[in-house]
Amino acid sequence: MTGEGGEGEIDNETTEVVDVVPFATIVGNGRIGDALAKAGNCIVLGRNDKIDPNGDGPIYLATRNDALEVIIDECPTNRQKDLVFLQNGYLNSLLETKNLTTNTQVLLYLSVASKGITPTDGVTTYNPEGLTTACGEWATNFQQRLAALDLKCNVVSSIEYRPSMYEKLIWISTYMLVGAANDCRSVGEASKNHSQQIENIVNELVLGVSVKEGITFADGTMNRLQSYTDVVADFPCGVKEFEWRNQYFYDLGDDTVPIHNTLLKECSKKGLLSFDLP
Repeated sequence: MTGEGGEGEIDNETTEVVDVVPFATIVGNGRIGDALAKAGNCIVLGRNDKIDPNGDGPIYLATRNDALEVIIDECPTNRQKDLVFLQNGYLNSLLETKNLTTNTQVLLYLSVASKGITPTDGVTTYNPEGLTTACGEWATNFQQRLAALDLKCNVVSSIEYRPSMYEKLIWISTYMLVGAANDCRSVGEASKNHSQQIENIVNELVLGVSVKEGITFADGTMNRLQSYTDVVADFPCGVKEFEWRNQYFYDLGDDTVPIHNTLLKECSKKGLLSFDLP
């Protein structure tokens, strides 16, 4: 693959486990950071620790979204190209502002119930190859780290990554919203009891993104998202990190995504949101 995840041949096969995984710096020692560190050959930093300007290799950012801007700003300029973004949500605006749009990005389709627990991989009946996806210079490095943990990762081009990114954003925005609106304890409960509402919103968001971004989603979006939900059925519901998740769709406008926006407004009126809508 190319350094920017651009053109050229892409190897989608899971990398074989190597005796020693390539070195990496991991920022964040929560559930995800701890899980990645178990593969070894790494240094783990707290979000307030300094990144070595003389270091090399990828810097995996296993932190909350709201910590990213400070980490980027305090990262030595020569190391910013090595920052790897693992967060859920819509990061495009931040990456554009920081001139980091070609950095390695990862869609993590795995669940870690609590720190120290073995991760549940995003391997489903519909996608036995797994759903975790990475693009960019350090994508293969990340793939090897996951392989050492017996987890799967697909390395793709930046062009292939875009619809996958929006699809993950659709999943977390839709299932969290429908679950919260219907007082569901988990995404599995939301899926079981409100499948039609979920499908209506997913279809609406896919169309809205396709028109705005000029991208085409592979057939089977609903099947992929539903199969993943079955794997992480106990994941709790709640509309969180609005500016990183649902706001992208909310800003498409009521005419474009009326079902999504109406449901968000209903949740707001009922006091189910911890934030005010714009």
